[in-house]
Amino acid sequence: MKHVSEIGEITEISEIREIGEARAVSEVGEAGKTDGGGNAGSPSAGSFNAGSSNAGSPSAGSSSTSNSGSAPAQAHTHTGTAPPDLSGTTLTSQGIPDWLVPVDRAARAVRGEQLSRFLPPEDGGGRQSAVLILFGEGQRGPELLLMERSGALRSHAGQPSFPGGALDPEDGDPHTDGPLRAALREAWEETGLDPRGVQLFGVLPRLYIPVSGFVVTPVLGWWRVPTPVAAVDPAETARVFTVPVADLTDPANRATTVHPSGHRGPAFLVESALVWGFTAGVIDRIVHFAGWERPWDRGKTVPLDWRS
Repeated sequence: MKHVSEIGEITEISEIREIGEARAVSEVGEAGKTDGGGNAGSPSAGSFNAGSSNAGSPSAGSSSTSNSGSAPAQAHTHTGTAPPDLSGTTLTSQGIPDWLVPVDRAARAVRGEQLSRFLPPEDGGGRQSAVLILFGEGQRGPELLLMERSGALRSHAGQPSFPGGALDPEDGDPHTDGPLRAALREAWEETGLDPRGVQLFGVLPRLYIPVSGFVVTPVLGWWRVPTPVAAVDPAETARVFTVPVADLTDPANRATTVHPSGHRGPAFLVESALVWGFTAGVIDRIVHFAGWERPWDRGKTVPLDWRS
């Protein structure tokens, strides 16, 4: 299993300039604005701290880490457990909560070049992979599932990421529903997530990682029926945790990372972690195109060794 965070310095998506300009939203058909009734529009900047709705609270926050970034829970194990049946995996946005509608709209309208200057090769080359961007509802409202790589790894130690990895042959056609199955399978393998509780509602344009030749499909999911999650293999994953969307949109938690190479990109200081690189770039674009972005200080920088 090859995790997406292992396939090179995945920071290309964050290289878009002027990412805070308001015109970017209009370029995807006013994604994130309220409709005539206002029910499915973009939540206000302060509305994310509302309590959860009928979906209940996902179990990640209690089984893996608290809001203070406590130690991960005991790891799951798949020993003797058959992989889940993902043969009927499909996309549908029917029934997603109102606050997710702007994300769905943006995903349908946004173009690859609005996310990254690196697009998949026209000849179809590149190794196919997928990540699961899973939204749920917790005690503090909308939240996002992330995992943190083990600090003992040689590559990207301690780096937060989405669950995901390379497609396997059994996942199917990489140009149709293969990435959907791969995203769910990898999430199950890495976090113990029960795919039966996840509703996939969209995909973002595929992104290309030139340094490794990987083509990454970001798959969007709604955690309709929350189930416990935790690190399946502690040797690879330090913890699995959720981050309230309110924290991701809070200007106090936003910064610009400075890579040793000189590259600069968006970052989030949340849940005792520095989210940067590919993961931060995707979150940054979702927050922006969904209309959730709040003005933040782009001159505030943080080094990758921020804990030192």
